Amino acid sequence: MADLIPPHGGLSEPVNLTVAANDIEAFKAEAAGLTKVPVSAADLSTVYRMADGTLSPLTGPMDSATYHRVLDEAVIENLGKKYAWTIPLAFPVTAELAKTIKAGDKVALTAPDGSAVAIVELTDVYPWPKLKYLQKVYRTDRIDHAGADMVLKGDAEKSHLIGGKLRALPQPKNPAFGKYVLTPVEVRKLLASKGWNAVVGFQTRNPLHRAHEYALVYGLETLIAGGKNAGAVLNPLIGETKGDDVNAEIRMSTYEALIEQRQLGDGDSDESLWKSRNESVPDRVILLGLDIKMFYGGPSEAVMHGIYRQNMGFTHIVIGRKHADVPYANGEAIWGDFDAQEIFSKLGGELLIQPLKVGFAAYYESIGRVDLTERHAGEKPLSISGKDIRSTLQKGEMVDPRIMRPSTSEILAKAMKIA
Repeated sequence: MADLIPPHGGLSEPVNLTVAANDIEAFKAEAAGLTKVPVSAADLSTVYRMADGTLSPLTGPMDSATYHRVLDEAVIENLGKKYAWTIPLAFPVTAELAKTIKAGDKVALTAPDGSAVAIVELTDVYPWPKLKYLQKVYRTDRIDHAGADMVLKGDAEKSHLIGGKLRALPQPKNPAFGKYVLTPVEVRKLLASKGWNAVVGFQTRNPLHRAHEYALVYGLETLIAGGKNAGAVLNPLIGETKGDDVNAEIRMSTYEALIEQRQLGDGDSDESLWKSRNESVPDRVILLGLDIKMFYGGPSEAVMHGIYRQNMGFTHIVIGRKHADVPYANGEAIWGDFDAQEIFSKLGGELLIQPLKVGFAAYYESIGRVDLTERHAGEKPLSISGKDIRSTLQKGEMVDPRIMRPSTSEILAKAMKIA
């Protein structure tokens, strides 16, 4: 793994705080005697990502000083150097529970089913500055958005945070798609076996339209055209998402079909580039899932998406328009279309992974494929609203193949059809 991009935070390898197999029983016995701290399903994935190194260099939930520094400066400090970090991470508790625990104590983090999943040696128990958190992370004083709902409604009864050093059990594998969810060390081993000297990751939380898919294709082609022996990772986020997002199992089946049926980039890729190499896009794309929660944090979350992927060994990440974006409750935009791209030039600390910035893309009849809008000044692209796409799928019908691949339409139509 020496030739891959190093993990975030100046480390030589990702953090590993996962309990070894032969220590699991002793760990469970220890946890049984500790104060229980419940964590939500969304935060449970954060526990596991701290343990497996996806959140390197963190070794557990942040203490108060680290948490506030992220809010104030968007950095953490490790080994005497500043590193970019835009969303602070700690686990919330109720005021009642906070009164019963203190620095120096050990607590057991428990999953929604009541089972102990981690032990944290506490270094801090402190008030959760919710409004400051929302203002700094979401870059707005308004609280009528999905991120605020998670904090003010979803965690309404929790007023304090805990910081400390964490150890966690291995994450159970999802039977449907667990084979695609690997630790950073496992991902790095896989990438090293490919021999690539550049790897671009594509983040998504939705089934892919061809215009979305093109961002990955464009990113990969840009690196190859620039002389890189590059590969791409379709790396959907499969952690906790909003209730109206398509669930992870269905989404993963659509991505799997795209890869297996070699449809990714079909008709939309640079034929001359691939023909000269005697290859096509699917030859250089692998599917891996990332189990971590969405914050719906726009520019702030775009940086975090880069940190996760650097820890996995990716050198680049596609950052498109409205990355990790949701609007206010009334539909107004919280951020500009390209704010998530611009933030990468304003970081207060080091981040080695590079954003591969992609603009709008759409299907153009003049060329019979998807292309960047910037190349078609004055030309109207094919356009279908998200509402119409959802309505079509709910009828069990296929979306126009110029908008969505037939394999994706078929899976979604079957899953979404309303009897």
